[in-house]
Amino acid sequence: MKILFTFFNPSGGMETLNRIRSKALMARGYECHLLYAVDGEGRKNIKGIKTFVTNDNEEIKRIIESEDYDIIVVCTDIHLLQKVKEMGFRGKAVFEIQGLGTTDTALELLKVFDSGIREYADALLYPRTSHLKQWFEQIFPAIPQFCFDDPLDTEHFGYVSYPPKPYPIIGWIGRIEQNKNWSEYLRIVFELRKQIPDLYLWMFDDDTLSDPSQKDYFEFSVRTLNLSERLIRYSNIPHEQMADYLSIIGDSGGFLCSTSIKEGFGYAVAEAMLCRCPVLSTDSDGVKRFIKHNVTGKYYNLGDIKHAVGESLTLMRNRGLRNQIISAAEQHIKSEFSTSIYCDQFESMLSRITR
Repeated sequence: MKILFTFFNPSGGMETLNRIRSKALMARGYECHLLYAVDGEGRKNIKGIKTFVTNDNEEIKRIIESEDYDIIVVCTDIHLLQKVKEMGFRGKAVFEIQGLGTTDTALELLKVFDSGIREYADALLYPRTSHLKQWFEQIFPAIPQFCFDDPLDTEHFGYVSYPPKPYPIIGWIGRIEQNKNWSEYLRIVFELRKQIPDLYLWMFDDDTLSDPSQKDYFEFSVRTLNLSERLIRYSNIPHEQMADYLSIIGDSGGFLCSTSIKEGFGYAVAEAMLCRCPVLSTDSDGVKRFIKHNVTGKYYNLGDIKHAVGESLTLMRNRGLRNQIISAAEQHIKSEFSTSIYCDQFESMLSRITR
């Protein structure tokens, strides 16, 4: 069976998801290809998977006809879903949603998607995220739906030991845009530095995908909060190296701070936990699958800087609780989010929509 996974660009969580699931399914005998509308920095992570990069309709049609796919999984791009069907594709088209940003943005997009999903989608696929599940079951009850966790490469991506840094590091992973809520991260670290002056900030992002309207505000905020000398910004780190950075953050006595307003799945959080880097996060919905407060991580109330600082200090100073959280989090990811579990569920979906 041949499967094509599509997205706008190879970056962030979608690049990770498509690469991990393609390799896992290929190991089970499926032939998996990737199609991206435009190129991106994350393409350098892709090895051994046939990948197309084009937004040209004729070229897309040629690819679909020549490769003769059985299944095409179209993530978020409702226009591509329509084009695929109108190009004469006779296999099954699965429309996938992994996260649509803030609640207001998501609901607006669903209005845009509504007619296209009803007419062209043979099935819907999304992670176990309560707001996505609620919306799709209410809006599209007649369309077959499949809801299961995304996979992590628990066999090859994980903790790496390095000499510990002589200062604690607070990490952040995302894009400079509204939903990732970078400004809250800066305000939390600003307050933390009053009590821990030698603190460092490591921010990981894809600078090519930052919201242009927020770039100047970001630079202004860093200067105003006097964080420039303590901030190290990493752009487009190869994915396999992120395990090293996350492990170093954890061993420094710091943590990953996730400030997102809404997340569909939250790869950054799950990967940090897999690398023994504890996490402080907003309750952004998708991370509920990973974090149980004071068991596998910590929550703080969105917008409540004082609460975030208090939870941060507990996570950094209560060594017994910190070590318990680190061990429980790593084990939780390994046991619940393996590629084997994902492939079993994906194959179950295939059997239902192709019979």
